[in-house]
Amino acid sequence: MTGTQPGTETDLADAAAFAGRSVLVCGTGMAGLSAIRALLALGARPLVTDDAQLPPLLPAEAEFVGRLTGLPAGVEAVVSSPGLPPSHPVLAAATAAGVPVLGELEFAWRIQPRGGPRWLMVTGTNGKTTTVRMLEAMLRASGLRAVAVGNVGVPVIDAVRAEPAYQVLAVEASSFQLHFSSSLHPRAGALLNLAEDHLDWHGSMRTYARTKAKVFAADYAIGNLDDERVARLLAEQPGDTIGFTTGPPDAGQFGVLDGLLVTAAGRPLLPAGEISPAGPHNVANALAAAALAGTVGVPDRAIVAGLRGFVPDPHRNQPVAEVAGIRYVDDSKATNPHAAAASLAAYPRVVWIAGGQLKGADVEPLVAAYAGRLAGAVLLGVDRATIAAALSRHAPDLPVIEVARTDDGAMQEIVAAATSLARAGDVVLLAPAAASKDMYVNYGARGLAFQAAVRALGR
Repeated sequence: MTGTQPGTETDLADAAAFAGRSVLVCGTGMAGLSAIRALLALGARPLVTDDAQLPPLLPAEAEFVGRLTGLPAGVEAVVSSPGLPPSHPVLAAATAAGVPVLGELEFAWRIQPRGGPRWLMVTGTNGKTTTVRMLEAMLRASGLRAVAVGNVGVPVIDAVRAEPAYQVLAVEASSFQLHFSSSLHPRAGALLNLAEDHLDWHGSMRTYARTKAKVFAADYAIGNLDDERVARLLAEQPGDTIGFTTGPPDAGQFGVLDGLLVTAAGRPLLPAGEISPAGPHNVANALAAAALAGTVGVPDRAIVAGLRGFVPDPHRNQPVAEVAGIRYVDDSKATNPHAAAASLAAYPRVVWIAGGQLKGADVEPLVAAYAGRLAGAVLLGVDRATIAAALSRHAPDLPVIEVARTDDGAMQEIVAAATSLARAGDVVLLAPAAASKDMYVNYGARGLAFQAAVRALGR
């Protein structure tokens, strides 16, 4: 490590290099606390900043410096929690001073022991959690010590330090985490899809897409050939690539042939109709997981066993109840139009519950594509007028109810309104196409409110 200045990225290339260094940890959520514990174990001196008003509970050896608008003297690296944009004053000051800013994934990559677990990374606008959970099930079915990490499951910083060590990590990677990553080189990296999302954070679709494409810096780059943007980015990769498609595959691709998922070698896996949750997007997720698993030698039988035993996380196209012949489905995780499109495509006739924070995404193509499936719509949240306007252009005769209230009883009114528009055989679908924080703590709280309101109908 000679020839570098203290605090440069090369100088902090491994766990031993952090000993004695002053490192600023931004954020005291799960990732931040994991980083603090790891830094203390490595002999570093962690300083901790957070925009919260009250000091958080921290290990005694960590120094809380409160809310900052600049970089404290002597800091040699910054570990940023997911979600903090590059424009945050502390991160901007670090960048200007040439102090390395390490995201959660980048920090974990650098501190993992030599011969540590193989990383299989998954990113995309939608489907990440379902895919890494499917992948985790396949890996475990093959007998590997494996775990899903990142935005799901065990924090990745904890996972790379676990004893006994994991053999493989199924890593969910958001665009926020990938932005502050520079040396990641996993065994395989998969890009599921690309659509407008988080443009308020990244500034442009081009920047967002290029950030997501960092996942291809791997031994094997895996991409969705049904997505034009992903297919173009995959074609640009110089190394080994694996494509997947929900249609009949070409040689060397994963795909669906005669109703069966097939490997790149043409071997059949299982019927596409057995994939749960239902929908073409989840068939694509299963193919991506299978391709990733194959790069670490998981046999076909374990891929099939993993998919058949897979239980999806809540709020992802989750059936809630059937009341008077009307099915109620919670896809609160559909926090952008691309995710909502995948959900709407799974049902022939829908009463759609939508709205929230669109985050700059264009809802017009979604409404134009799926207006013919709608039996009605109930709109909520701060951007409901934008969705209402699109519906009036593409489905002028569709019954639409707007719910303006935002209190705890809003979801009961929303579900009651949706029920009034539905008939036996319809699906009342919560697929908001928007984020939740204008009304709820997170998408999970929104989904739980929906489920509670549906169950009250049954009573």
